[in-house]
Amino acid sequence: MQLIIILISILLFIFYAALLIYYRAAWKTIPNFKPQTSNFKLATSISIIIPARNEEQNLPLLLKGILEQSYDKNLFEVIVIDDHSTDNTADIVKQFTGIDIKLIQLKDHVPDSGINSYKKKAIEIAIAQSKGELIVTTDADCIVTTSWLKTIAAFYVQTGAAFIVMPVSYLCRNNLLEVFQALDFMTLQGITGASVQKNVHSMCNGANLAYSRKAFDEVDGFKGINDIASGDDMLLMHKIYRQYPDGIKYLRSREVIVQTAPMHNWKDFLNQRIRWASKADKYDDKRIFAVLLLVYLFNLLLLLLSVTILFYNPMLSIINCQLSIVNFWLLLIALKTITELFFLYPVSVFFQKQRLLWVFPIAQPFHIVYTVIAGWLGKFGTYKWKERKVK
Repeated sequence: MQLIIILISILLFIFYAALLIYYRAAWKTIPNFKPQTSNFKLATSISIIIPARNEEQNLPLLLKGILEQSYDKNLFEVIVIDDHSTDNTADIVKQFTGIDIKLIQLKDHVPDSGINSYKKKAIEIAIAQSKGELIVTTDADCIVTTSWLKTIAAFYVQTGAAFIVMPVSYLCRNNLLEVFQALDFMTLQGITGASVQKNVHSMCNGANLAYSRKAFDEVDGFKGINDIASGDDMLLMHKIYRQYPDGIKYLRSREVIVQTAPMHNWKDFLNQRIRWASKADKYDDKRIFAVLLLVYLFNLLLLLLSVTILFYNPMLSIINCQLSIVNFWLLLIALKTITELFFLYPVSVFFQKQRLLWVFPIAQPFHIVYTVIAGWLGKFGTYKWKERKVK
């Protein structure tokens, strides 16, 4: 039994470490994009789609950032879809002038019950009423740079991408929960860039995406995935990938980093991660499921070992070395942490968050526990999102 535990642990770590080393190498091959604006005039029409539910506190900052875009204001429109808000979200939108902005009330199209994915429905309705060649989606609690649209448009013209994945970063203060989320999310962002660059089990985040209207129409939008609560980003990307296998591109540029707010308490954080985990078995591309399963099993093993230590701590023999389960577990934790930091460092340089890395070893136990809990509940539990209970 002890030998089986040792072999499984070592094999899982080897596969996990090899995967992170592969991601690091892939991330470092992504070129920093530089627009060649001197060679052509940007004339791509853009529709910015913003689903919003009870976002009166966050929406003004996003709309202000869009108002200050360096891109020609005659070339883009903003469509905010109010998802049955009970606050002043709609009034905030009506107060903004200086840009082509349109408010759609989702309640005029669907009731506040009876469907499982309001966000997909909101985006679908907004795209049907939009006029841009390029669709750009973001969330109402985001902050954008002044060069956001100009850089996206240049990348779209220079690469001909059908679907553009872009970086997202968490705003955080010196709060343990917020720093933990920033580190965890930055890890996911690094894997996102690496997977898109290598065209393997590609990932993305709906807070910062762009795709051509042509590609969206050709795959019939969210048809076939509209009954899944989450996945307005990755599930759509995988549909477009089947139609355009070489058309998924990652735009690496600090000019397009969208910043978003982290969850403000552990309950909301866990609900968010359960929501993300809930779509793990819905992907047609089973390569990503294999990766998620590897990560889950490795973290589950570490958690089970920590529980075992409380009741049973025999000596293990590893290549003529005697180690207790406690020391073996600590060794695995240390190796896991070192490997993850090796992967994460170049990613943190891009996001300019190297100062947060000292917290990473301290956050390791929390990461293991939440990964196991969120993965399990994502498959077998329920969660609440935007005051709605979702199965």
